[in-house]
Amino acid sequence: MANLSIPADERNLTPQQIDALDLRRRKGTLLLTIAGQFTVILVLLSLWAGSDLVWSPGLAKPIDIYFAIALAIVLIAGSTGVYMRRGAPEF
Repeated sequence: MANLSIPADERNLTPQQIDALDLRRRKGTLLLTIAGQFTVILVLLSLWAGSDLVWSPGLAKPIDIYFAIALAIVLIAGSTGVYMRRGAPEF
């Protein structure tokens, strides 16, 4: 009897396809880890972003630029990681 906890499209894979699937899921986990680490950086940057907007002279607002870059990395790496990790877990 088939293992019903595995999605239907993953039940009859060849060993090469299983290796590719595991590699994709490991890359997804890596991207989620990177997104988590940048989330910590984003929280720390948020402590200074407001004062940088108020007190930095002119258009030079380096903390806000770093905040925007970190936010983009979190959103892109997080959403890509979730997409790559889709399916049944490895363990």
